[in-house]
Amino acid sequence: MKLLLQIPLLGIILVVFNVIILNNPLSLRPDAEAVFTLPLPSGVPWEATMSDLLIIAGVILLYLELFKATRTSVSAIIEHVFSLLVFLVFLVQFIVYPPAANSTCVILMLLALLDVVGGFTISISTARRDVGFGTA
Repeated sequence: MKLLLQIPLLGIILVVFNVIILNNPLSLRPDAEAVFTLPLPSGVPWEATMSDLLIIAGVILLYLELFKATRTSVSAIIEHVFSLLVFLVFLVQFIVYPPAANSTCVILMLLALLDVVGGFTISISTARRDVGFGTA
């Protein structure tokens, strides 16, 4: 169970993103076919593409990652390092791998960057409050 807590949740999105760009990179194009259509009360349908669903899932997992960042332990620091690796993989893929050169990758990469920066910031602030200095 502790090992599962160390895996960055945005790593799941990275794996799903890679599976999609390896199998069908055209499904992440802005003009891609909708995965499903949801009728809205306004009468206009919302057509969700695969790219939209990946970004929505990424935002939800980033929210959960920020809760995980409030832990102060050695394993939390290791998880932050893994989160940094997830960001670096997104960055390298965007720069080097042509099917990953799209807006979806950029947005997911920025979510991973926010996870890294937010995780370290929250961990440092939480640890600072946990440290007790002697009273004068």
